[in-house]
Amino acid sequence: MKDIMLLTGAGQIGLAMARRMGSGKTIVVADNNADHARRAAHLLCEAGFDAVAQETDISSRDSILKLLETAQKLGDITLFINAAGVSPSQASIETILAVDLYGTAVLLEETGKVIAPRGAGVTISSQSGHRLPALGAEADEALALTPAEKLLELDLLRPENIRDSLHAYQLAKRCNVKRVMAEAVKWGEKGARINSISPGIIVTPLALDEFRGPRGDFYRDMFARCPAGRPGTADEVAHVAELLLSEKGAFITGADILADGGATASWFYGTLRPENRPLSGKA
Repeated sequence: MKDIMLLTGAGQIGLAMARRMGSGKTIVVADNNADHARRAAHLLCEAGFDAVAQETDISSRDSILKLLETAQKLGDITLFINAAGVSPSQASIETILAVDLYGTAVLLEETGKVIAPRGAGVTISSQSGHRLPALGAEADEALALTPAEKLLELDLLRPENIRDSLHAYQLAKRCNVKRVMAEAVKWGEKGARINSISPGIIVTPLALDEFRGPRGDFYRDMFARCPAGRPGTADEVAHVAELLLSEKGAFITGADILADGGATASWFYGTLRPENRPLSGKA
């Protein structure tokens, strides 16, 4: 049996990372849309990879357990990539919390139980989590350590305490980073590593939805005036993932890599500071 790369989320970022690190492995491509999963697996196979598709809803623990059972029948899970999620323009507060927050927490937890020794994983977070104001040590610890089934009972995650879908997304991504830190301790007990990447504006179909949405002008202004002066590409996120998933990143675990072209730096200390922005909006 081959080593297994488990990929959740059949979008451009996930596929770019799979192409970078999937040679010689069986890539299990999971997505809540079965057609997307099959299409992604077919593209990988046409490019010479060994890939299979699996329909998976990461907001369901049962669905995640079924995915992991299927993957383990094929081999040892040595690499894990979670690129599944929804955007603020695509989904409601409740869906964002169910998928991006709860679903990611369960996925990290359950994959950590079966990841092979010396295995490595990456989950995709977001620059948005870095611009959420500090929540305080108590809230951060609650996001990191609360059992996944109790997470959505936290006061700060109750829908009535969340302003809008963007605020929900920011909270979910902050939670992702904290869960990765906590899970890294558990993964380390078997010699495995887990990290997160917080991309900025990356040109994907999801990002194009945002550009067409109510915050489209704001996002275009953001990447135009960030230090890089442009949005990023999925392959640039894959460069970071290659480091984190390879032996070159063997001393990196429980970390989050912010890859946003300097947008967050400019948000706090440059032309994107609220008082300097010509456009209204938050991200």
